[in-house]
Amino acid sequence: MEMTVTTPSLLFPAISLLLLAYTNRFVVLTNVIRQLSNLENATSMVLVRRQIDNLRLRIQVIRRMQAFGVLSFVLCTLSMFALLMQWSVAGQLLFANSLILLVISLMFSFYEVNISTEAINIELEKFDARVSEVEQADGKAD
Repeated sequence: MEMTVTTPSLLFPAISLLLLAYTNRFVVLTNVIRQLSNLENATSMVLVRRQIDNLRLRIQVIRRMQAFGVLSFVLCTLSMFALLMQWSVAGQLLFANSLILLVISLMFSFYEVNISTEAINIELEKFDARVSEVEQADGKAD
């Protein structure tokens, strides 16, 4: 199969947008962590602890997502260089490895989405606890 330099160049916008999305996830997590660190409500500290553990795991996963995304981008660039230099086999191998790293990055992204649903469930538990407290207070007032 003949591969030209345009084949790996098609991944450039996709990988760039993917890295931007990963960075946005990271920024959102840092803001959530800052908000959690300002909480002083002792009644929700168990849930906050679980949330912090969840956030730590998500940060580690996002770091891996970014690392594999960046490595994919680098190999894609090297693939283009190899193809420009007429090193077809090297260019194809670099591009294939770039695709593999991109898939790994996407799998970490999928895993992080699953972890984030757990964070949402923890928030819902906090909401349920507050609703229960209000319902109990209303029951005592009657």
